[in-house]
Amino acid sequence: MSQAASRLTRLLHEGKRPLVMGVLNVTPDSFSDGGKYLALDKALAQASRMAEEGADILDIGGESTRPGAAPVPVAEELARVLPVIKALRQQTHLPLSIDTRKAEVMRQAAEAGASLINDVSALEGEGALQAAAATGLPICLMHKQGEPASMQDRPEYKDVVAEIAAYFTQRIAACEAAGIPKARLLLDIGFGFGKTPAHNLCLLNRLHEFQRFGCPLLIGLSRKSTIAKLTPDLLSGSLAGAVAAALKGARVLRVHDVAPTVAALRVAAATQAEALPAPAAPIKEQAGAA
Repeated sequence: MSQAASRLTRLLHEGKRPLVMGVLNVTPDSFSDGGKYLALDKALAQASRMAEEGADILDIGGESTRPGAAPVPVAEELARVLPVIKALRQQTHLPLSIDTRKAEVMRQAAEAGASLINDVSALEGEGALQAAAATGLPICLMHKQGEPASMQDRPEYKDVVAEIAAYFTQRIAACEAAGIPKARLLLDIGFGFGKTPAHNLCLLNRLHEFQRFGCPLLIGLSRKSTIAKLTPDLLSGSLAGAVAAALKGARVLRVHDVAPTVAALRVAAATQAEALPAPAAPIKEQAGAA
């Protein structure tokens, strides 16, 4: 395991504050920023900006998994992400996450310097379990219902929390059987991946229940359609969602807007402090004050 990956593992399990993961989509069709950072120079500039703003992790993705998205061939995905990972590994010590479902992309990204595998398919893809195990990297397992092309057509659950919990139990067992210890796993309940707004809000409200797995929780609410249904102000809505998730136990927040998220989390953390510093002296009213 690389130094960056070891540092990330330590932060995930020992840190006292949520980590901020900055989204870097090098795709033409992602739901919020598709095409903006497809060129290498623009991707590197955005990565540098997010690092300066306080990002703890950079999440690099070369295949959109938005509702209705079509799969991307392995060679094309590699051509998008590898130059970015290799260049960033020379420019920053921040952990780099590879957002992929493909075993070969996991392997080559790890060799290029990735520190975390972030898989929306929870290593269910062909060869993914074996590839992820061989890297020795931390892995985020995400829940989704269906495939990106059709997952939002008609998502249904009898009990969304219980069904996702059962899925995580099964996937954790599969990882352990493949030689991936539970200590290397993160969990993402998958807001918007085969879920209605009602499902998403229920999951956010009951997020703390997933802490029983003993794995850090990674949450991605940023700019999602559920936020848009609650407010036209996606930034303010995303910040409120991030703070709510942090207070419910999220350890990693995957966001597009790093600086305001860092600021919002700092204020939220201050309000949760066990003891705030008292004023040096009582404030006295001055004579004649209105």
